Amino acid sequence: MTITELIHWFPMRVTYSRELAAKDYLDTIGIESFIPMHYEHVKGKHPRHRELKPAIRNLIFVHSSQKMITELKMTKKELAPLRYMTHPVYDESNNYLRHDILTVPDKQMDNFIKVASVLDDRIFYMENLNFAGKPGQRVKVTEGDFAGVEGTIKRVKKNKCVVVQIENVAAVAIAFLPAAFLMPLNDNQEDK
Repeated sequence: MTITELIHWFPMRVTYSRELAAKDYLDTIGIESFIPMHYEHVKGKHPRHRELKPAIRNLIFVHSSQKMITELKMTKKELAPLRYMTHPVYDESNNYLRHDILTVPDKQMDNFIKVASVLDDRIFYMENLNFAGKPGQRVKVTEGDFAGVEGTIKRVKKNKCVVVQIENVAAVAIAFLPAAFLMPLNDNQEDK
């Protein structure tokens, strides 16, 4: 494994739900990070009492170099709980070669942040990333709050939604988008 000094978005697991503490520390040292948040009803409180909480437990995205993150993990107790997410790599004969650390392309992360930063009922998170049916049409949102976001039309909970997915990590869906706000993309129009 080669540790690089290139800046990437790294999806990372955080042990024992310490993602907010890790983000606070990263903010104090000037390293960009993102945690998808949403409102949750708090049990035992007034029915309308909601608190802002991480939408996907134990997940944070860190925008830095692998070298810097590794150094911080080893020297700062606040960041010791961070764990790189990996994916298996296979050769053309489907033989296991190694595990590589996951990174997220900037354009894909920009789309995800733009959608995940909206804190209302049009947005919901999916833990099961295996969608029913065949992959749908790639689209770009042309108007409204999500203008510029690219995703795939999927049927989720019996509704057609635009899904913005970070492969092997997370997905967020936009519900209730008028068809007039969507422009179909062909494969050569996609920015990865």
